[in-house]
Amino acid sequence: MRVALDAFDAPAPLRLAARVLAWPFSWLGEKGDPTLPPVVRAIQALGPAYIKFGQIMSTRPDVVGAEMATQLRVLQDKLPPFPIEEAKKQIEEELGMPVDEIYSDFSEPVAAASIAQVHKATLRETGEEVAIKVLRPGIERAFRKDLDAFWFAAAMIETLSPSSRRLRPRDVIAHFEGVVMGELDLRLEAAAASEFQANTVKDEGFELPQVNWMLSGRKVMTMSWAAGESLGDNAALDAAGHDRAVLSQRVLQLFLNHALRDGFFHADMHQGNLKVAPNGNIIAYDFGIMGHIDEYTRRVYAEILFGFIRRDYKRVAEVHFEAGYVPGDRDIDEFARALRAVGEPIFGMDATRISMGKLLAYLFEVTERFGMETRTELILLQRTMVVVEGVARSLDPRMNIWKVAQPVVEDYIKGSIGPKAAASDLWKTAQVMARFGPRLPKLVEAALIRQATPEPEPRKRPWASRVGWASLGCALGVAGTLALHMFN
Repeated sequence: MRVALDAFDAPAPLRLAARVLAWPFSWLGEKGDPTLPPVVRAIQALGPAYIKFGQIMSTRPDVVGAEMATQLRVLQDKLPPFPIEEAKKQIEEELGMPVDEIYSDFSEPVAAASIAQVHKATLRETGEEVAIKVLRPGIERAFRKDLDAFWFAAAMIETLSPSSRRLRPRDVIAHFEGVVMGELDLRLEAAAASEFQANTVKDEGFELPQVNWMLSGRKVMTMSWAAGESLGDNAALDAAGHDRAVLSQRVLQLFLNHALRDGFFHADMHQGNLKVAPNGNIIAYDFGIMGHIDEYTRRVYAEILFGFIRRDYKRVAEVHFEAGYVPGDRDIDEFARALRAVGEPIFGMDATRISMGKLLAYLFEVTERFGMETRTELILLQRTMVVVEGVARSLDPRMNIWKVAQPVVEDYIKGSIGPKAAASDLWKTAQVMARFGPRLPKLVEAALIRQATPEPEPRKRPWASRVGWASLGCALGVAGTLALHMFN
């Protein structure tokens, strides 16, 4: 705990509270491989949901320090694997064929993460080298236990700290639960990979492995083998002759293109899921977490980025108010000045001297001061932006995020905001109205009838009915969660 608090440069009151509350769990740092650092061992012992958080922190040496970030990279793809016999058993159950009939060669695990591990194999029929992703046995139950703990913590936080409700802890956990449960069905991951492939097939300097649908299922996914150097191994990249400054810019611009142009992006872009091919292309894999944002949100996000790039803080503030991200009763000019305090140090200082930890702390103060609530639709986008920027800075510490983002954001703004975009929006609206055209008379008639008909008097119901089954269900749910923790 002390090591983690030092890495985050936590204030003294938080250090004291954390040490007191965490003391009963100090034994977690002694579990697992004794050759690994205590923080890594503790995160592994806590469970797969906590490992996800550790993976994010591993991309941010500017937040947790270079040494801690390096230690946490073990969590990306070097966790303890489960036995190869278990993997073969799951493959045979899923595909309905003996492993030896499908593959002429089947390796020990080449990578192991929180949810699954990967084996390299050769198809007996074609001789193609493939990567086989296999879910960890019992992973769904392990995640359920972590999520139950998160739900309990969110409820306690909202109860003990009413001011935290603007952060919507329970909504955040609900969002996280949806993302995680989607990761546990590899058929959905295969579908996401296929859609991502179709969107990015013309992207220069970017490639994806191909899904083998015939050899994929709920617990197993087979893809073509991606050969290359890990994007997290700077020494190997240098030895292979790759320009890390170019790669740094490319990984950020690719993410922005996918998010703004397509509204569908890889939302787990840490170094463990990225390689560099011999020809210099960036290869992405592991599509369990994908982000989706609608056209309106993309435009808001682009205008905010564009305002920061132009240092037009008044326009950035206006966009926040227009989108409803800041309550309308707050002072827009004061908010613009707060944003200037965020943006100016980034523009006026060498990237290597920017304290991202202090910047994030100030951003949190700003959101609290202006009553900004957590936007669950933006969680994946914001999280991925933090990760991708961290990956880019690990390749080139002097990379300027705003200069790199500028051409991508400007291109999107030109095509999505202005007369051309307005005409496109009107045309889309007309198409929707045309589809509903034959039904419009009946819809209007039904609405007029409802308006003219008086509503009946509400009938008095017995006490149990007034309380409602939903409330009873909530109470039983809380009791069930507590019981689950007591008996697990």
